Amino acid sequence: MLLKARNVTKSFQTADGSVPVLRGIDLSVDAGETLALTGESGSGKSTLLHLLGGLDTCDDGTIEVDGRTLSKLDDTGRAQVRRDTVGIIFQQFNLIPSLTVAANIAFQARLAGKADKAELARLSDALGLTEQLTKYPEQLSGGQQQRVAIARALAVRPKLVLADEPTGNLDEDTAEQVLTQMLDLVAQTGAALIMVTHSPALAARMGRRAHLRLGQLA
Repeated sequence: MLLKARNVTKSFQTADGSVPVLRGIDLSVDAGETLALTGESGSGKSTLLHLLGGLDTCDDGTIEVDGRTLSKLDDTGRAQVRRDTVGIIFQQFNLIPSLTVAANIAFQARLAGKADKAELARLSDALGLTEQLTKYPEQLSGGQQQRVAIARALAVRPKLVLADEPTGNLDEDTAEQVLTQMLDLVAQTGAALIMVTHSPALAARMGRRAHLRLGQLA
């Protein structure tokens, strides 16, 4: 089992007091599995994804990623897990404007000591980016920028890929193309994929679906 979350809770403090967002989440994901995480806006999908990726810490419960319990790690330890084991794809792309496409793709891999020119070339070719490598993010379309973000996440050869509405800013046809490419590449590496999506059509293409409602999974 690659990922295991048990009784995970998370609340946020507001002017009116503590607001519970996640109420005892249990979730297990095996290597190579694909999971769509659905739910209404504000249901806690992104919060859960951030916890699974070690970007935030839960109030209670445990999250294990590849045998490492995130709650037992400090910020540095969680950052190492993200660098070595987890690839994260954000809806807003989060590319570095001052770096070329090639440098953006290689960025996380270099931090992890996994930079590989052959792997970069393979990902660029698979995602249709070979002709864009010397350009900068502002010179790309939204679909191309998202492909760069996907390539960057996969360049470290992660065991777990977390995608937060990765096609939310794209039109329907482009979203389908990008998802197809992402699923193909994830399948080639044997990584697990958890994707937050509002789209029933995209969710249907994943191997399993979990729906978040009132802070619990169904």
